[in-house]
Amino acid sequence: MKVAAIVPAYNEELTIGAVISALQSSPLVDEIIVVSDGSWDRTAEIARNAGAVVVELKQNMGKGGAMNAGTCHTDADVFLFVDADLVGLNRRHVDSLLEPIIANRVEMTVGVFEKGRLVTDLAQRITPFLSGQRAMTRGLFEQIPDLKTSGYGVEMALSLYVSKHHCKVEVVHLPNLSQVMKEEKRGFWKGFRQRLRMFWEILRAVKL
Repeated sequence: MKVAAIVPAYNEELTIGAVISALQSSPLVDEIIVVSDGSWDRTAEIARNAGAVVVELKQNMGKGGAMNAGTCHTDADVFLFVDADLVGLNRRHVDSLLEPIIANRVEMTVGVFEKGRLVTDLAQRITPFLSGQRAMTRGLFEQIPDLKTSGYGVEMALSLYVSKHHCKVEVVHLPNLSQVMKEEKRGFWKGFRQRLRMFWEILRAVKL
């Protein structure tokens, strides 16, 4: 069973190297694909130098589009999606997301932060179905419509689909893992506007 780790990334030069290193530490991961989603910083360069396959999108396609682009560049049976701005990712996290899939117990796993940063832990306790850390079979991913245009609503679209179709899903706790907030990366106002856009795309996914 071939596993591809797919990392959608938009201007994540500060964290992408550590994320790739953590993915490389797991023997369960066969290939790592970083999708640079219209990045203008050194994300693609750093990812390539770290040993990942890099897919460079000329224009920003949104998270759903970037995830879909990554899946088109591999013949893997299992996809592991992780965010590019994670802090503290390690082999244990990676393996715990993948093992239930490889053992054929479930079709999808969803990772939830715990004992990381209070603000990110709280956000995932309230909305665990929006987690960007998840693994799934190719067969499941390819059944879900409109992911390419779902943007930040991609996790909501995934969660709604598996709930509606009663797919087997397992929640995996990811201790001591967190991520950089949008307001920290982009500055408060720019990050806040990006967060509002994210909420709008999530709401749009609910209506699909």
